[in-house]
Amino acid sequence: MANNLRFQVVEEAFKKKPVEVKVPQERPNEYFGKYVFNKEKMHRYLSADVYRKLIDVIDNGARLDRSIADEVAAGMKQWAQEMGATHYTHWFQPLTEGTAEKHDAFVEHDGKGGMMEKFSGKLLVQQEPDASSFPSGGIRNTFEARGYSAWDPTSPVFIIDDTLCIPTVFIAFTGEALDYKAPLLRALHAVDKAATDVCRLFYDDVMKVRVNLGWEQEYFLVDEGLYSARPDLLMTGRTLMGHESAKNQQMDDHYFGTIPDRVQAFMKDLEIRALELAIPCKTRHNEVAPNQFELAPIFEECNLAVDHNMLLMSLMKRVARMHGFRVLLHEKPFDGINGSGKHNNWSLSTDTGILLHAPAKTPEDHPADKDTLIRENLRFVTFIVETLMAVYRHNGLLKASIMSATNAHRLGGNEAPPSIISSFLGKQLTELLDHIEQGAWSMGQGAKDKEDGVWSRSGVFDIPQIPDLIVDNTDRNRTSPFAFTGNRFEFRAPGSSINCSSAMIALNAAMAEALTSFKQRVDAKISEYSNMAEYSEGSGHTAKFHAIIDVLRDDIRTCKPIRFDGNGYSDEWVQEAARRGLDVEKSCPVIFEHYLDEESVAMFESMKVMNRKELEARNEVKWETYVKTVQIEARVLGDMAMNHIIPVSTHYQSQLIKNVQGMKDVFPAERAERLSARNMKLIEEIAERTERIEQLVEELTEARRIANRIESIHQRAIAYHDHVCPKMEAIRQETDKLEMIVEDGLWTLPKYRELLFIR
Repeated sequence: MANNLRFQVVEEAFKKKPVEVKVPQERPNEYFGKYVFNKEKMHRYLSADVYRKLIDVIDNGARLDRSIADEVAAGMKQWAQEMGATHYTHWFQPLTEGTAEKHDAFVEHDGKGGMMEKFSGKLLVQQEPDASSFPSGGIRNTFEARGYSAWDPTSPVFIIDDTLCIPTVFIAFTGEALDYKAPLLRALHAVDKAATDVCRLFYDDVMKVRVNLGWEQEYFLVDEGLYSARPDLLMTGRTLMGHESAKNQQMDDHYFGTIPDRVQAFMKDLEIRALELAIPCKTRHNEVAPNQFELAPIFEECNLAVDHNMLLMSLMKRVARMHGFRVLLHEKPFDGINGSGKHNNWSLSTDTGILLHAPAKTPEDHPADKDTLIRENLRFVTFIVETLMAVYRHNGLLKASIMSATNAHRLGGNEAPPSIISSFLGKQLTELLDHIEQGAWSMGQGAKDKEDGVWSRSGVFDIPQIPDLIVDNTDRNRTSPFAFTGNRFEFRAPGSSINCSSAMIALNAAMAEALTSFKQRVDAKISEYSNMAEYSEGSGHTAKFHAIIDVLRDDIRTCKPIRFDGNGYSDEWVQEAARRGLDVEKSCPVIFEHYLDEESVAMFESMKVMNRKELEARNEVKWETYVKTVQIEARVLGDMAMNHIIPVSTHYQSQLIKNVQGMKDVFPAERAERLSARNMKLIEEIAERTERIEQLVEELTEARRIANRIESIHQRAIAYHDHVCPKMEAIRQETDKLEMIVEDGLWTLPKYRELLFIR
């Protein structure tokens, strides 16, 4: 019964060499966007009038004139066919955390018994996927199948293999969004409107505000042969059992280490293909855990960044298989070592600059006058504070937006943000807000000196060859889920497998609400102060200035509980966060309830992002997805325990029993008993643990049966969390102990030391 298969796949994995990558002869900037119908190609394949109208839609949010659709479709088809495409598809993002596509050929009947190539504006603008076959949370019944995908011109079409992919929204026949993109576009529009209104308190010429997103994609690579030999990886994306390796990440030697040759070849291939699709890959490196890596792009407009991340996740799976790997995007594929996140770096900008970027510190450092500096300081503080207001008012909702059955394994561990949403600002910014709260306005009064650690223009190492360093205004707090990192906030809680839209919809809708409220309250105070002599134009500061300061001061006090610069991993913080009124819930199904809090519904509806029906439907999908995820894991775990672990363990137990019996035949009774004492202990431990596993598997099955009888999907999800998951953990404890007992040659499953250290 020796496990020849396991040893075979391990041996084959060690022998694998890097795949040779065909590197383009051109420089990256020359093949960037090769398979994308970008503005340069639009200009080449469309008439000047149609190009101008389409660019107005893309850049300025003008309504799409369907009369230009036929010419746009003809231009797209001509380009796509010249690139070798034979099919087209509407590419959308249903509530499955993946993407969807149905390929159609560029052919129609010619009416003469033959075929002709055709792609009309009607086919470009709108299609009809089966809405009942995707998660809808009850919005669509099986017998109500009609749904629509509609072209999103703001995200360029692209070619994958022989197919022209057209990014689209996906909505029901009755008008509700059935995807992530439609609510995201609504949320981005809401932020644009609200932020532009606020910007005009400071600048008259701001016409548009856009949201920028830079995601950081973490992932694991596992050899394909080892992956196939693990039913849990194959079916669930994570190891449901497995004892930790003697060496994992303790030495921190993998982090930023030399990239292994096979991985380097994979990364190079992936980056070339990504750049050809205009995904602006910038950074690659080893992460902390063995076989864990990260890829990050240059910041892009949020909608496009989300599309690029979804495309990249699909692309990296395909490329990995070409190199003999499987990509693991699960947030916690290996117990006891770091999981993977997808940090969302979020910022706001206009055509004149980044709204979260701090201005110059003194009038002397600024090219304009003191009034301009004060105005820019006010702008900076306003957008920082209103971001904090959004996060404070909806901290539970933001947690719900990134929560899942998979991310729940990662959050709260000492390698990920805690499952309590708070914001880190750093010493200088914290002191500034406290200063304003206490009644002073002193921005622009001068920079802090070198001793405060804000600026350092000297060689801090006292090494002449080392250039002078400029120290940032803030340090970094790796335990903060929502940290200000200089001109942006880093939302670190999203998991590696998540669609970024989920977090971005909630954050941007909350931000739009905060900015809208801020503008309304400032306008009211301006009206109140405008007739007061002390706030006249000649008094030094206007009514508008004092109105902004007063509203900011109120908001700084209000959102103060969300600010936390300490250790988010400490038990004391959990208690303190509860005292502050922050959400400290850990149950995933319960956390989802925040989508239906009255303040959440009111926010989404007032910002015209989602209505109550859409929110209720999405929660149904979230609870159902949670149940199905845990249900599949429980079934796989039960199967592995009964068909892998127990047979192998009892086989080894039989060998031990034969050994004990042989001892009695060879040695005198007293000596045989002494020599076989260890084996007898192992025999008893195996018997106890296998008996315990059999009992737990029965209890697990019964817990599922009971949960499945619960009619409410909400309560069923809670039952799975409260009663099924603990049984799974108990089974794992027993199987992992047996892995350390049973002879290595008999163990059928590749072990952590093999999964994590074979490149």
